[in-house]
Amino acid sequence: MANNCENCKLRAKYDKKPRSLAGRFWRWHINFCPGWKGYFNGLSEDEKAQLREKYHFTKY
Repeated sequence: MANNCENCKLRAKYDKKPRSLAGRFWRWHINFCPGWKGYFNGLSEDEKAQLREKYHFTKY
């Protein structure tokens, strides 16, 4: 199953305005989204570290 997390419209909204309703929804959503988990776990350790810092993400 391919995911489109790299080009997700909600992710773009978070990047543009993190405090918006759509941005906050996306940030909450990645805590349990199987697509995000697959995307995130497929990244290199450096890319994971960058996303962890950028999105304050500590789950995986």
